[in-house]
Amino acid sequence: MKANTKRTTVYLDSDLHRALRIKAAQTEHSMSELVEEAIKFSLAEDSIDLAAFEQRRKEPSLPFEDVLKKLRKNGKI
Repeated sequence: MKANTKRTTVYLDSDLHRALRIKAAQTEHSMSELVEEAIKFSLAEDSIDLAAFEQRRKEPSLPFEDVLKKLRKNGKI
């Protein structure tokens, strides 16, 4: 076990639990390792999204209704 780890309880749907258990056996990784990697992946995606939002923060806002009006006007919808 890694140093500086914390123990937690996670409740999973029984089908997800079975799939996780099978994947762990097939990949020779523990269920904990697979869950930790999935969490890291999800947090990394969030980080990328937040960076994109920050990069585009100064762009002007365009109301959705205006986009629809323009699409209708141009015969796109």
